[in-house]
Amino acid sequence: MTTATRPRSVRVEHCMGTVFTVDVRDPGEWDDAIGDVVAWLHEVDAVFSTYRTDSDISRMGRGELTLRAAHPEVTTVLDLSAQVQLETDGAFSAVNNRRLDPTGLVKGWAVERASRMLRERGSRNHAVNGGGDVQLAGEPAPGRPWTVGIADPLHPDHYAVLVSGHDFAVATSGTAERGHHIIDPATGLPAAGFASVTLIGDRIARTDAYATAVFAMGPRRGLEWVEKHEGFEAYAVLPDGKTLETGGFARYLTG
Repeated sequence: MTTATRPRSVRVEHCMGTVFTVDVRDPGEWDDAIGDVVAWLHEVDAVFSTYRTDSDISRMGRGELTLRAAHPEVTTVLDLSAQVQLETDGAFSAVNNRRLDPTGLVKGWAVERASRMLRERGSRNHAVNGGGDVQLAGEPAPGRPWTVGIADPLHPDHYAVLVSGHDFAVATSGTAERGHHIIDPATGLPAAGFASVTLIGDRIARTDAYATAVFAMGPRRGLEWVEKHEGFEAYAVLPDGKTLETGGFARYLTG
C-alpha cells in the first residue's frame, strides 16, 4: 500500500543566531514566496538584534533613535510585549537588566508572521521552525498530523516526548543550549526551577512568550498559570529529571 504524499518545498536559513526552516507541503512553485519570507526574517534581525550595533533596538538602547523614528514594527512588538507582560503578571518583560530586549518575543512573532505570509500566498500546509519555535499549518501529508520532537534538556541528543497535531504551535524555553539565560523579573536573577518548559498553543508568538514567562515563574506557579489559560498546554522537565504536565497535554502525545 502506497502512502499518499504532498509536494515539498524546503529552505533552511541561518538568521537571528539560529536556524530557520520553511517547509511548504502544497503543490506549485514556492521559491518566490519562501524567498520573501526569508528576506523578511533577515529584516527582522536587522531591526531587533541586540547583537548588532546598528539595529534599531541597539540604537534605541543607546539613545540614538526614538521610537517614533524606528521601524514601525518596533512599536508593534513593544505593544505586544507590554500586553504579554500584563497577561503574565510581570513574569515576561521586554527589559532585561535595565536594557531594552524584546528578543523573548521577537523570534516567535517572526515565525508566526512568516506562517501568515505563506497563508496569504495560498499555502494551507506548511511548517515554519525558528530554532525550535514551530508554527504548523494543515498537515504534512493527507490524513497525517505534523509531529514535533521535544528535546530532553538533560540529554540533548534525545527527545523527551513527541507531540502531534494540526494547526498548532510548539515553543520550548530551557537551559540546554544557552544555560540559565532566562531572568526572573521579580528577582533579577536567573530562573532555575525548570530544566525546560514546552508550551503548545494555536499561535507561536504568545506561545513562545508564555513559555519564557512560565519558565520564569517556576514549577508550581507556572503550571497553575497554564492550567488557568484556555488553549494552552505545558510539559516541563525539572533539573532532577522529573516531568510535569498540564491536564490536557496528553492529547498531543504521539501514539
